[in-house]
This record gives sequence, C-alpha cells and structure tokens, in this order.
Amino acid sequence: MRLLFLACLSPKTGNCTTAERIRSHIESGGHTCELRDAAEFQSSSEVADLMFQNPPFEGALAIHLFKAGRLLIDVQVPFGVIFGGTDINEDVKVEQKRVVMEQVLQKARFAVAFTDKLKEEAEIFLVSQSSKIYVQPQGIKTEVTHKFSWSEFLRSSGVSRQHVEKLHVFLLVCGLRRVKDPLYLVERFSEWHRDNPLNVLVIIGPKFLFFLPNSAVRPKIDPVLTMQVEAVCKRTEGVFLAQERSQQQLHAAMRSCFALVNSSVSEGMSAAILEAMDLGVPVLARNIPGNAAVVQHDVTGLLYSCPQEFVHQSERLLSDRKLKDNLIRNGKLYVEEHHSLNQEKETYQRLVKILH
Repeated sequence: MRLLFLACLSPKTGNCTTAERIRSHIESGGHTCELRDAAEFQSSSEVADLMFQNPPFEGALAIHLFKAGRLLIDVQVPFGVIFGGTDINEDVKVEQKRVVMEQVLQKARFAVAFTDKLKEEAEIFLVSQSSKIYVQPQGIKTEVTHKFSWSEFLRSSGVSRQHVEKLHVFLLVCGLRRVKDPLYLVERFSEWHRDNPLNVLVIIGPKFLFFLPNSAVRPKIDPVLTMQVEAVCKRTEGVFLAQERSQQQLHAAMRSCFALVNSSVSEGMSAAILEAMDLGVPVLARNIPGNAAVVQHDVTGLLYSCPQEFVHQSERLLSDRKLKDNLIRNGKLYVEEHHSLNQEKETYQRLVKILH
C-alpha cells in the first residue's frame, strides 16, 4: 500500500522525530510511506490532486487534526489521524478550528491518542467518535553514539575553567515557541544561580521552521520570541542558550546533564521527558496534564507548579542521592514497561490494515 503521511516537519523537533519513527514502522510492514511537511500545502485541494500522481496514493495519515488533518478532508482515499498535544490543549478552544477537527475525525478511519487522558479530552470537546480512537503511547528507544562535553560548551560560553567541571547542568530541551515557555524559569533560576553558582540552566532546541534548498536563509519558528530569548540569555547570569543539535548529539548532551527540565504551557506527550528517563536522567517537569500523564511526582520524576517550586524540587534532587537514584530507576522502568517501540510498531502496522 502506498501512503501519504502529512506532519509538521520542522527539523530536530519532537513532531519530526515522531513522524519519522512512525513512517519507519509502517514501511517495515511492507508499505510505502511518503512523509511530507504539511507546511508545503495551502489547501486540501492541493493534497487531493497529489493523491492521483503516478503511482497514486492509496491511503493517507496525518499528525495533528487541524494542522495536517484538515488537508485530508477532500481526499478520496481512506486516512487515519494522530492527535497532537496542540489539538486538544489549544486548537479545540477556537470554534473555527474545532469544527474542522470534528470533520476530520468523522471522516478518518481511525485516530490515535498518546494517552488515555488525551482520548478522554477528545471525546469531551469533539463529536464523540470513541470507537475509532485508539490509545498508543509513543515508543522510545535511545542510544548514545556521540560524545558531548558540557565543560567544553560552558568554557566557550565564558564560564571559568576552575568551576566548569563541578557545574550542575539543568537542561531545558524545547523549540523556541511560546507554548514551550522557554523563559518561564529564567529569572528565578538566575537568582538561585547567584546564591549557588554551580547550578546553570541551558536552553537547547530548534529555532527554525525548515531548511530551504539552495538558500542560507531559514525562517525562524517565532522570530520575536527567538530575539527575546537570545537577548535574555546574553544578559542573565547562569542561563545559556545552545544551538540545536541532531537527535544523537542531543541524547549525548542529555545523558551528560544533571537533570532534564520541561517548562511547557501544554504538551501532548513530551518525547524529551521520556528520552531522559530512558537515558537515566532525572526529570523536572511543569505540572500540566500532558506531563502529569507520564511523570508521577516523587516516583518517576518531579513536578513543579511555579518557578519557586522548581528551585525547591531541584534542591531536593541535589541534596538527596537516594531520591535521585530512585527517580532514575523508576523512570527507566516506566519507559520500558509503557513505551515499547515494538508495541508501537505493531499498533501502527495493525491500524494501516484498516485503510485497505
């Protein structure tokens, strides 16, 4: 079966990584799956025309009901959709978008939610299509193949050599988007750093939307926010902004940090949190529904509801070795038990059969 797969493919983002992984699952089942960026298309009619190219597509798949799924409304082939966090956390609040999402869900053969909570929310906010919504958590498998030195990075950022080896790096992995709220902790963290200079915050993640062939210019995801983050990090003690890395390099950086931080306003399911757990890195996550669905406070990670509480939980982690060891062990076990890559592969290969 030849499938068209639409997703938001900004490089080095969770969406892009998830789409590539699912595409691989589908192709390992003997199908052909062409992954395309939803941003390439202006309307559903463009996608409908694409479906008839030679050879034609026999089915389709999309991540995000509004951002990508709306482009499938006019296609004459069966399709399935995968909920993104923005769908339920943000887009359903806008009546125009909600109506479109309901149309997509009604026409789709199946839909996939990453968590039971996301499925429940979809059933509340959208016309009930419970029988076609399946729950399949993201599959996670990490492998560190690169070396990464925080000492080298921080020395190049102006940290004195005598302190750099003893620093505790709190790593905030996020694209420079408002929903990720990259500056949420900065002011309070800097105050904490002045009292405890060995603690530093590094923000790392993509700034750009996509690569343009034959051009050195790449549009930023949010130019205004990017300028703001860059300016704040330059003038703020103890806070650094790192360039985006490949997934392999990012995993190496995560493996070498003291703790992984999430400060998002909303999440569907944070791949960075799950990857950190799999890598044996403790997690400090903002207490929002998407994070609380995968982080059990004091068991698989630590949750916080404000910057002051973040500092409190961080100090607990720094001072209590037993707590840190328990979080690492339980986080690793949680990912192994609930985020199996093989289970994810089996689910998508089974769902594709519904499109025949």
